[in-house]
Order: sequence, then C-alpha cells, then structure tokens
Amino acid sequence: CRPQNRAPMTILFISDLHLCEQRPDLTATFLAFLQQQATEAEALYILGDLFEFWIGDDENSPLQQQIAAALAALRQRGTAIFYIHGNRDFMIGKAFARAANLVLLPAEYVLTLEGRRTLLLHGDQLCTLDEKYQRFRRITSWRWLRWIFLRLPLSERMKIAGKMRQGKKGKSLMLMDVTAEAVEQLMRHHQASLMIHGHTHKPARHPLDFDITQADGCTLAAERIVLGDWDRVLTYLKVDASGLQLIEQPVITG
Repeated sequence: CRPQNRAPMTILFISDLHLCEQRPDLTATFLAFLQQQATEAEALYILGDLFEFWIGDDENSPLQQQIAAALAALRQRGTAIFYIHGNRDFMIGKAFARAANLVLLPAEYVLTLEGRRTLLLHGDQLCTLDEKYQRFRRITSWRWLRWIFLRLPLSERMKIAGKMRQGKKGKSLMLMDVTAEAVEQLMRHHQASLMIHGHTHKPARHPLDFDITQADGCTLAAERIVLGDWDRVLTYLKVDASGLQLIEQPVITG
C-alpha cells in the first residue's frame, strides 16, 4: 500500500509537561513553544499531563488562567488544539476546554498520518504490570465518583491530590513502563499501524516486530513513538512534508 498524496500539513504532538507553580521555567518554555513552533502548525495534540495535577475546573488558579488564555490565543491564530486526558489531569473538564478553546478527545483516538492509521493515547493504560494503578484508573473513571469528588471543598481536594502525588514516589520503573502485549493488543484492536503516546517519559521511536492490517486493507509494519516529558528538555513530535521527527530542545532557564 502507498500513502495517498495530500497537501503537506504540520501537526505537533506533546505530552507530560507537568506544569505547576513550582516550575516557572516549564511555563515559560511552553508559552514560547506556543508562540513559535505551534503557530506554524495546523494542529496541536496534547496527549495528557499538561498540568502536574488537576482537582477541578473551579480551582481556576492564575497559572491555569494563563495557560488557557495562551491556548485560546493560539487557536485564534489558526491552530486547532486537541486534548487527551493524562493520569495527572484526568479531571480537566468542559469549562477549561471552553476557556482554552480546545477539543477534548476520548482516551483512545485514531487519525490518519501519512496514510497510516495512528492511535493516540496518554499511555498509562499500557502499563499493565502495575495492577494497583490499573485498579485506581478503573475506579477514577466512574462518573459518580468524579461527581462526588468535584463537590468536595477545594481545600479537601488539594489535600487528596497531595497524598496521591506522594504515593507515586518510589514506584518501580518496570511497573511504570508499557508491556509489549498491551501495545500489540490495542494496536490490533484499533487496526492502527502507528501508536503515539507519552506517560513513560522515555522519548523514542520503536519499530515493532509485527505487522498491522489497517481498516483500509493496507498491511504495514507497526511502530510506536513515545513522547518525552519536559523536565530538562522539551520534546515534541513534528509531522510535516519531510516526515515524522521526534525533536528535543532545552527548557528555558533563568
């Protein structure tokens, strides 16, 4: 199969920025990214964990307002913005989406890149060895539980968020990585030959040892692309006329 000829577009993918008040360098880096690289793109896909934690749209902190305004300004300049929830900010809701003028996507979303069915996700559902976390993930997907959580006082939600962050420290790196079985199963389920995700903070391109017959009938070699976090370097995937490029640049300091 050969990809269809289409007009060249620039699409960007990012994840795991973990923006917070304690890291103004990350905020400055992201704002610069929106004003420079992102303005040249037709679309920006944020694959989760834009924020270190999210306890509800009603928090509406100065940082959240600043980021929402910057995203809305980018959209006004013509770049479409799409968002998949991460494991840290899965409570981002419609109010923030309206303020930022972005589109909230489901946890697993398929689009076509260069003729390849491409599966986008945050990636935490691929870490199946971490059975405790997977149980937590299933529980927090219950709508009634989220409804109750959002009706707790803001101060109580902040305490809960702090305890959850502490609980994540010291976890085995093996538990936090994806399993090959989960990757293949999900790609076959969606008939996607390319997977793009974050979560593990291990930026890389991984050719996989199996082929996928896509929904269009094309059989292509499978590949997985992992986006990095923005702790010391910013990482993003750029897709344009020259192909797919996983790019790393220094975080702004000073």
